[in-house]
Amino acid sequence: MDFSFTDTQVLQRESIVEFARRELNDKVRENDQAGGFPLENWRKCADMGLLSLLTPEIYGGLGEDLVTTANSLEALSYGCEDSGLVHAIVTQLCCIVLINLYGSPAQKERYLPELSSGGMIAAQSITEPDAGSDVLSMRTRIEGDGAGWLLSGGKVFISNGPLADIIIVFARCGAGKSAFGEISCFLVEKTAAGYSMGKPLQKMGLRTLQNCEMFFDSVGVGEEMLLGKNGHGMFIFNEGIEWERALMTAAHLGTLERVLGKSISYVKTRKQFGKEIGKNQSLSNKIGTMKLNLELGKLILYKMAWLKDQGKRATLEASLGKLFVSESLKSACLDAIQIHGGYGYMQECDLERDLRDSVAATIYSGTSEMQRNIIARMLGI
Repeated sequence: MDFSFTDTQVLQRESIVEFARRELNDKVRENDQAGGFPLENWRKCADMGLLSLLTPEIYGGLGEDLVTTANSLEALSYGCEDSGLVHAIVTQLCCIVLINLYGSPAQKERYLPELSSGGMIAAQSITEPDAGSDVLSMRTRIEGDGAGWLLSGGKVFISNGPLADIIIVFARCGAGKSAFGEISCFLVEKTAAGYSMGKPLQKMGLRTLQNCEMFFDSVGVGEEMLLGKNGHGMFIFNEGIEWERALMTAAHLGTLERVLGKSISYVKTRKQFGKEIGKNQSLSNKIGTMKLNLELGKLILYKMAWLKDQGKRATLEASLGKLFVSESLKSACLDAIQIHGGYGYMQECDLERDLRDSVAATIYSGTSEMQRNIIARMLGI
């Protein structure tokens, strides 16, 4: 079993970290306070190839596997202090994956080059006011009108929503509540008649990530906008959520490693009672736990990525990774603030922003409680 990365992957990681530190961190605090999207930095990331990692070369992408992509996202979130921007990029990559896996040749030709270059922004529209963890209780419906479909309903908390040019929408197409055959997946462009969105939502953290409600009032959807087969929406969702959890886990690990590094530097330079505070076991133990969780998280992540690259399912590993790393990140941010004392509580330290950003990690892409349910079910309980 080889745990090493290739020379190319190592160099790619180093170049992404250097790029992120040089180009993406100048106005993180200001952007967080203003809550606006850093479009210039988005374009820089696109120019760096970060949006095209998973796009086949035939559509202008890099055609990387998931192991390489996860390594790249780790590097990005390690170097970039704007977790909202990283989340927006992960959302874009998730949409690219779904279109590449299930899109028609015409859909791929239409959207993949633009999404990979950053010229178009994509969003996934799944969550509803009354359908969060219980995806199958969604009320958004798609009904045939003789020539195509009419889409009606509402979605909420949609990442990249206010900026999205193209939206992947999951909607109920049957009368029952079955997992399969009752839900379909469609592509909807922002110019579609009957589509509208609410104003950007104000959040505790991830403030540069733009989220909103979406409304579909008898939006006409033609056959050419169906993603995959009619009634196969849950197949698409289940495959997509594994990719999403892998990519999010990679991003969380990069942030965790950055918080760990900041804490190590602080305990080596801060002195109290005539010695470095890192010599106190109560603090060094916190750092030891951070490092342990980082390494364990990487083992889960890259097993997950390897499985997907082999064309295998990784349902259990995706839930294990998402659960463990998101909770480890939130815990690490709290410990880092405690290690930094009063300074850690100040905005200028930036750890309070990392903590605010980390809280959502245990909620989106499936709550921690749902991950534990999935793990138990996979174990036959």
